[in-house]
Amino acid sequence: MQEKSQRKQNKIIELATFYIGDALCGIDILNIQEINRHLEVTWIPQAPEYVLGVLNLRGRIVTVIDLGKKLGLSPISPGKDNRNIIVDSRDEHIGFLVDRISDVMIAETEKIEPAPSNIGGVQGKYFKGVFKTENSLIGVLDINAALKDE
Repeated sequence: MQEKSQRKQNKIIELATFYIGDALCGIDILNIQEINRHLEVTWIPQAPEYVLGVLNLRGRIVTVIDLGKKLGLSPISPGKDNRNIIVDSRDEHIGFLVDRISDVMIAETEKIEPAPSNIGGVQGKYFKGVFKTENSLIGVLDINAALKDE
């Protein structure tokens, strides 16, 4: 609880960053339940193209989404570095499959700029904004926008 109030006072956000192809993205660490290796999923007939299927994670059903496909990028390439970022949205667990995990970055909220309409081929509507570091540009993912059906 103290950490949350400290974050508000300092107006900082901790971003768990990850790659989708060459695109560096981030999610507020408070929205993440866990990050795990890509586990075998059960395919769901008639699901949208970006839904890979579901998995059973310690008794909880998790819908796994190929975040690359969902954001309009190339599909996630299968590999040993793939990870599922498990988030909780509307009381449902969702797994975002990503190419690889990067670092946790601390960002000052006032330094997060509005997302341009197109961030390196990614639709800006899926992002809350962008955060610039010395070496990179991080798209801050809006989980609710990314999970909306179109």
